[in-house]
Amino acid sequence: MTPFTTERRPEMTTSPETYTHVTEPADPVAPIPGRTLTVSNLNFFYGESQALYDINLSFAAKAVTALIGPSGCGKSTFLRTLNRMNETVKRTRLEGHIALEGEDILKGDVNKVRRRIGMVFQRSNPFPMSIFANVAYGLDVNGLGRRGKIKEVVEESLVKAALWDEVKDKLHASAFGLSGGQQQRLCIARALAVRPEVLLMDEPCSALDPIATAKIEDLIFTLRKETTIIIVTHNLQQAARVSEHTAFFLLGRLVEFDTTMNMFGKPRVKETEDYVTGRFG
Repeated sequence: MTPFTTERRPEMTTSPETYTHVTEPADPVAPIPGRTLTVSNLNFFYGESQALYDINLSFAAKAVTALIGPSGCGKSTFLRTLNRMNETVKRTRLEGHIALEGEDILKGDVNKVRRRIGMVFQRSNPFPMSIFANVAYGLDVNGLGRRGKIKEVVEESLVKAALWDEVKDKLHASAFGLSGGQQQRLCIARALAVRPEVLLMDEPCSALDPIATAKIEDLIFTLRKETTIIIVTHNLQQAARVSEHTAFFLLGRLVEFDTTMNMFGKPRVKETEDYVTGRFG
């Protein structure tokens, strides 16, 4: 690996008013055996300011990958590119390729992309409706409810989110009556209802107490048997507990990527070692 540098590229001089995706003509990214999501030569801009630099990274299927790094390093921005959430932000621009099972996700229907790549945010965001309607929402929006199995899918999703036993007798009560940890698991159930291939989690435990955090971590262990999970976390102990692979970001660059055991036990780059040992960040 080349030594890490903080040298930044010249900033862009154009200021597009809306999000655009720019890429050089290239063949679609071929699927990598055992890898679900592949990112190639990714650069991302907020107006004239570049936030991500030349990111190349692929994610193991049905495994957990943690993205770590100090605040402002680009890890949440990177996570949001993976299901095109950044397209909701004006004057942003992306260059490069992102492929899911070899299919370019930067083209075509964004709703289809977000159905395949679900997301759970830092703070729980249940909708102002019942617990049942929250989970069924994605099925209705994506036209999946016509199969006549909505009740079955809702129950299955709540079971997967380890929430069914706590809410089965109050499915038609407001979701706002749940605790913070329960609301976060409800949001996970809502994401799982459409059966995503990848689940993105942006600091899912940052607003939770230790007991609720432990339940979410137990849930992650269960979900990775069938879903690829990518989690952003500031909690290094959490990254070490739940992930098989870890990526370290700094100043918008991917500094190092390896198994979690190697990243925390014998990192190859000094900046990684300094961060995981608490010398900065």
